[in-house]
Amino acid sequence: MTDLQKAIRKAQPADTERILAIYETARAYMRSTGNPGQWKNGYPGRDQLARDMQKAASYVCLAGDCIAGTFYFAVENEPSYASIRGSWLNDEPYGLIHRLAVAVPKCGIAAFCLQWCFAAVQNIRIDTHRDNIPMRHLLEKHGFTYCGIIFLADGSERLAYQKTAGRNRPPAPGQPTHRPLRYRS
Repeated sequence: MTDLQKAIRKAQPADTERILAIYETARAYMRSTGNPGQWKNGYPGRDQLARDMQKAASYVCLAGDCIAGTFYFAVENEPSYASIRGSWLNDEPYGLIHRLAVAVPKCGIAAFCLQWCFAAVQNIRIDTHRDNIPMRHLLEKHGFTYCGIIFLADGSERLAYQKTAGRNRPPAPGQPTHRPLRYRS
């Protein structure tokens, strides 16, 4: 899949079943990598996807003719980002990525999606579950800086990351750039 031509386009209603299948694949992958607590109870589902499409913020990544990934992307304020235990790199308008999922992990699709978003808006914020080690690695590999902890409306914590063009702050002396990763055997 990595050798195929990749492209991003807005999701369309006809893409719904494929996107829902990718979400299910992502939920199974998260469980298999020690992250059973994220995307529980069928989230994200059909209703969330319909809202994302209605906002024209749902995208798909094509590998050749096949939908290989999906994500939410918009320049908007995320209410749960208003308060952070830590600090954002800046207070400028930002692109927001949510619900990034791929059909086949480790084929470069998620990286392509992140790169596409950053090319569109060079100030990006994203959050992930503490146990989502593959996503944390992906974000760090692609230059995102760990900024702290945010809390969702239901009180769940998420690790917050940001990437900006040429302004990512170095860690303070003696401070890690992220919370230490916990590996599961």
